[in-house]
Amino acid sequence: METIAQQIAELARSADDVSRHAIITALRDISYGIETPEDTMERIWSSGLTFAIVRVATNLKLFDHLAMSGKSLDVENLARLTKADPVLLSRLLRYLAAFGMLKESGKGEFEGTPITTTLMQKGSKAAILHNFDTCNPAIQALPEFLERSGYRNPTDSNNTAWQVGWNTTENCFEWMSSHPHAVEALNTHLATRRQNQPSWVQSYPVRERVDAKNFSSDRTLFVDIGGNIGHKAIEFRNAYPELPGRVIVQDLPFAVNNAIKAPGVEAMVHDFNHAQPIKGAKFYYLRYVLHDWPDEKCRIILKNVIDAMADDTIILVDEMVLPDWGVKWQVAHVDLLMLVSNAAMERTESQWGDLYESVGLGIEDRYVYGPSMYESITALV
Repeated sequence: METIAQQIAELARSADDVSRHAIITALRDISYGIETPEDTMERIWSSGLTFAIVRVATNLKLFDHLAMSGKSLDVENLARLTKADPVLLSRLLRYLAAFGMLKESGKGEFEGTPITTTLMQKGSKAAILHNFDTCNPAIQALPEFLERSGYRNPTDSNNTAWQVGWNTTENCFEWMSSHPHAVEALNTHLATRRQNQPSWVQSYPVRERVDAKNFSSDRTLFVDIGGNIGHKAIEFRNAYPELPGRVIVQDLPFAVNNAIKAPGVEAMVHDFNHAQPIKGAKFYYLRYVLHDWPDEKCRIILKNVIDAMADDTIILVDEMVLPDWGVKWQVAHVDLLMLVSNAAMERTESQWGDLYESVGLGIEDRYVYGPSMYESITALV
């Protein structure tokens, strides 16, 4: 058994991202296949508590203490560091060790593992805070919401599980704008995810689409609509420093007020539900904007861009384009998070095509740059 595990680990180390995900899926299917019915139910009903205990451990900085110590720590030491009751702490540690998040190295002694180190990282903590603190109330309200709505697919961002879970009339973005700690956790989480993700800028032929010699420096080259604090606008400018024209990131005040300051990138307050103030840009770019909204809202967003287009304008949509079947669990999970929070969705190729056609846009090109998560840049004209 140990030899098989070593062989699989070696195979995974040499695999690309798509192959690595395939290995994970195959191992998961094997694990599920040998479960008894009791095993299956225990796995399912234990998952909610697992996330709650991880949240408690994050509060206590347990992962930090164990990962940074470089050695085993006993419960008494950890109790002094965390100010937690030793009896409670020993039970929490035992649970975390049983679920593989740290190692029980002896009676009352625990040490960190690579997973412990992962969980102490700033981005991991932000992901835990965002998903547990911000998303979980709405997730818990989903069964009640769907039953109450007659199991209809939600299409109104102001009538979702979010409003039930948070007891609010605001949609998730309105709610976030008045909860800065939630915004901070989300931004940190997203920024960390971007660090290890592929980017569209190496896949789409930007230089071939721009006549640099005749492109006025007064004209806007690139508008990142709903671009948060500017990561992608900065990435674009850094990738094409020689191209003339303005590069602008647009978002609501709570994002623009925290925008990263970078040479050659302007930050502008703009709500994409209203007319686009920058007319005739070469590229209007929307990354993970449309997946946040139901179709009718997406049509409003796109029409506002269409009204600002010049004859040679290209709209670039950076989104996941799902296959018609066999969607990976990570993507299916994101799709239902969109449903829970804003009556939104991840779309298949045909669903994207129908949406674009409904506002008079056609697909010029599509480039898949992140195959493991179906990430694509679609050029619309």
